[in-house]
Amino acid sequence: MTNISLNGQPAGAAELSPLAFAGYAHFTAMQIRDGRTKALDLHLQRLRAASEQMFGDSVADDTILGYAGKAIEASGPDLSMTITVFTSSGEFVPRSESRLNVLVRTAPPATPPNGPLRLYPYAHERFLAEVKLVGETAKTVAIQTAVSAGFDDAVFIDRSGALTEASIWNLAFYDGRSVIWPQGRLLEGVTQKTIQRQLAELGVDQRTQRLEPAETTGLAAAVMNSWTPGVAVTAISDVALEPSAEFGALLHEAWNNEPAVKP
Repeated sequence: MTNISLNGQPAGAAELSPLAFAGYAHFTAMQIRDGRTKALDLHLQRLRAASEQMFGDSVADDTILGYAGKAIEASGPDLSMTITVFTSSGEFVPRSESRLNVLVRTAPPATPPNGPLRLYPYAHERFLAEVKLVGETAKTVAIQTAVSAGFDDAVFIDRSGALTEASIWNLAFYDGRSVIWPQGRLLEGVTQKTIQRQLAELGVDQRTQRLEPAETTGLAAAVMNSWTPGVAVTAISDVALEPSAEFGALLHEAWNNEPAVKP
């Protein structure tokens, strides 16, 4: 099931050892079922945009799709996949001299938590928030701090006191009429964008709004990532939130409406 390839070829210790101390890289993560995945266009778009921003260059979509297809053939039709782009020349070489590499890793299919989740507010703003960076020590510290405080996970609070996202999740709210997305600098996930475009197809009202924890009273809340389109949230700090079966069903309907395609 687990498979690691570098530029389409099996990768061993010699090929992977330079990555042990490398942190200048970005990635996307997806779930593959029956050899197919959802929102492939958004994953490719994410990789292109991040590569151009970080490296001034990008890997062709067809090349990435070829690597992904070979990984599925080697690992099986149902799996988790991460695609990471990095430079072989290291972090301190001019961008013009860098050669881009693609690492594809497969693992068993992810099992999301059943929830509901209670989120601990943690003051943090991502660096290059729009890029899905590898590492991110602050994210791990936030999760550990939340668990130590008796919560399930962390939710980020920016310097203005507003909610942005959770540690490895995007955050959404529902007032019974509209889906509300937090306003601020955050990593817009592929699952979030997929749900947004499918909610638009369903004619569901959506808006972006600045929200502080105290302003979430009376709203339903959920988190989402590549594992799942929605896990209920029942508390943010000391603010209790009522789970909404209607909201959960709406998020899952939007996700299910997105067609799955072969890489």
